[in-house]
Amino acid sequence: MTEVNDPSRVGGWTRLVTARPRLALLAGLVLTVLAVLAGSGVADRMGSGGWEDPDAESTYATRALEEAFPHSQPNLLLLVDAGDASVDDPAVAAEAARLTERLAGEPGITGVGSYWQTRSPALRAEDGHEALIAARITGDETTMNETLERIAPSFRGEQGAVEVGIGGPVAVRHEMQTIIQEDLLRAELIALPVTLVLLVMVFGSAVAALLPLGIGIVAILGTNAVLRGLTEITDVSVFAMNLTTALGLGLAIDYALFIVRRFREELSSGADPRTAVGTTLRTAGRTVLFSALTVAVSLAAMLLFPQYFLRSFAYAGIAVVLLAAAAALILLPAALVLLGHRVDAYDLRRLFRRRRATRPKREEGAAWGRAATVVMRRAPFFALGTTAVLILLGLPFLGVKFGTADDRQLPATAESHVVQQHIRDGFPGSPGGGLEVLAEGPATQAQYAAYKERVAALPEVVRVDGPLVEGDTAYFTVLPEGEAVDDPAQDLVGDLRALEAPFDTKVTGAAAVLVDSKDAIAEQLPAAAVFIVVVTLLLVFLLTGSVLIPVQAVVLNALSLTAMFGAVVWVFQDGHLSGLLGFTTPGNIETTLPVLMFCVAFGLSMDYGVFLLSRVKEEYDRSGDHERAVRHGLQRTGGLITAAAVILAVVMVAIGTSRVTNTKMLGLGIALAVLMDAMIVRSLLVPSVMRLTGRATWWAPGPLRRFHTRFGLSEGESAPTQAGPATTATTAATTATTGGGAEDGQGEHADTDTDAGTDAGTGEGARAGAARDAVRSRG
Repeated sequence: MTEVNDPSRVGGWTRLVTARPRLALLAGLVLTVLAVLAGSGVADRMGSGGWEDPDAESTYATRALEEAFPHSQPNLLLLVDAGDASVDDPAVAAEAARLTERLAGEPGITGVGSYWQTRSPALRAEDGHEALIAARITGDETTMNETLERIAPSFRGEQGAVEVGIGGPVAVRHEMQTIIQEDLLRAELIALPVTLVLLVMVFGSAVAALLPLGIGIVAILGTNAVLRGLTEITDVSVFAMNLTTALGLGLAIDYALFIVRRFREELSSGADPRTAVGTTLRTAGRTVLFSALTVAVSLAAMLLFPQYFLRSFAYAGIAVVLLAAAAALILLPAALVLLGHRVDAYDLRRLFRRRRATRPKREEGAAWGRAATVVMRRAPFFALGTTAVLILLGLPFLGVKFGTADDRQLPATAESHVVQQHIRDGFPGSPGGGLEVLAEGPATQAQYAAYKERVAALPEVVRVDGPLVEGDTAYFTVLPEGEAVDDPAQDLVGDLRALEAPFDTKVTGAAAVLVDSKDAIAEQLPAAAVFIVVVTLLLVFLLTGSVLIPVQAVVLNALSLTAMFGAVVWVFQDGHLSGLLGFTTPGNIETTLPVLMFCVAFGLSMDYGVFLLSRVKEEYDRSGDHERAVRHGLQRTGGLITAAAVILAVVMVAIGTSRVTNTKMLGLGIALAVLMDAMIVRSLLVPSVMRLTGRATWWAPGPLRRFHTRFGLSEGESAPTQAGPATTATTAATTATTGGGAEDGQGEHADTDTDAGTDAGTGEGARAGAARDAVRSRG
């Protein structure tokens, strides 16, 4: 049998970490300092948009209108409130004229117009006490923000006889960007101390608890530097920084928990620190690397979508996952070599152990083992019952309505939200919510007039303005009934695009952007789903050597997300708990959010699935007993996965305290998905389904078994087997034949984790390790 887990594959890596740990840590420190310098100011260079398809018809039309008719695309609105007076009052009109003139004289401002100049009914509130001044700030997002910051203080607030509020798309984006940065800092200040307390409770040792935080900080700072570099060549959404913090801390903690726990087991079995680190890297280290790849694959699927909002999360997610894995596999082992047994220093649990010294020692994870036994005895009940509950929780998603992100993402007290809400509630036709039809090509006034009549005759059209003509280019403004992006407005987009005209027409506006965004996602969604499924199937097959387990993993992972999607609609679309959670519901879900949440949550579910399956596979290879393997895997990883999920959920809930609704939805939704996956799917559904499939779980046809034997991976150091038992003696013989890692002096403790107790304070692991050494010597 070929030894597929040849230590030579990781020998250089192991030697680097164990032989020169101080050099590895020094290099990591230098790179981290450079990352801090390179990533400084990254948030200021990021955008707050990116929901539209850059190649869509609506995007082209918007750009063409910006160039030919700058005043047709105002992105800055000044809401002039006359109080109890009328906006037509001479004093109010005079002050408004001065404001309009001042605004037109500001550098970077073009297309200034107002109700007092045009007398357009759309710019005057129906109660007559408010009116609008509209303008366009030119330049890219950074330039627009700088211009807004410069002019806003001199226009905001009391201005003579009127009160002025600032709104419009630029103000909304700027306020959203500012709030996200403030909320992210607050989330970090909440998450870090709470996470540290939880880590101390999990590890016991204050020293061990600090290691995952260090790994997470390195990953976050490194990712900020990567994003800063990407902003030089492409657009990156500021929302991606939330994912950087969440995954940086969450995955670093997951990986560190897994590695530190295995290291402690090796120490408890009698290994010296260097040998323990080498064995840990060859076993748990490979699982961590494999897990990181599965998460990165799920996030990479977002690169297939054209919206830079989604692509930004792929950039941030892939970077932070790989950096967290690299830090966990290089810097953490180097620190463990230097710490040795001092990794258990300042063990706060000793106080409780003294009090319970007279009590019999219980095997760690025994409760999880008993729970697995109960679940497998009643496998049909738990499999069907859990599936039914998850489907029931996901039913609200069948009523999902998609929309675009707007000012209602902001808290109700945000200035731009207040201004836009006044416009929605008090102005006819919802200014800014209309559709624009770009007409290109030579045409006569009669042709324009005939086309305008046909547009006005369409259902749901309230009014048609225009055309405004500039050479061979013209545009019409079409005001639909109802909300700017509701179903009638989207239907009107299709009607306008299907309407015949003697010139080329392109439609833009909020509803058109939404239609195009939905079409772009629908077009790429099958490819993204196929990519995730195929690569996940391949990776899980390489881990397990089974045909059925990868299918189970994909189906059960997808099923674990139903509660998240159901809750998203029930809470954030339908508005339940909106008062408690402090947000304003627009009555829909932003189109890209479900895609983002699926990719992130699916990847995290696979992360936990890999941890469980690796231990199940290791025990099955050792014993050949299917039920024992499932029970053993859950016993060894149940507490670990639950602790990791709770800690990650704490980080996501901290992100979910954001005042921006999309960020709140992302944080709270993924926290729910993570907890459901760890506490329901991994604890109930996976063991019950694996019990029902029995030994057939491990079946694979001959060619695939041979492929796995040659290229497969596993946490244990034994070679993958066919669907039958592998004895410890055979494993030992194979290990001896290939050198078993003796080059690094680390082979003799390879299988310690299989039977050893996981509590570093017991002698069970040492006795089990001695027994296996005896078997090896006989082999």
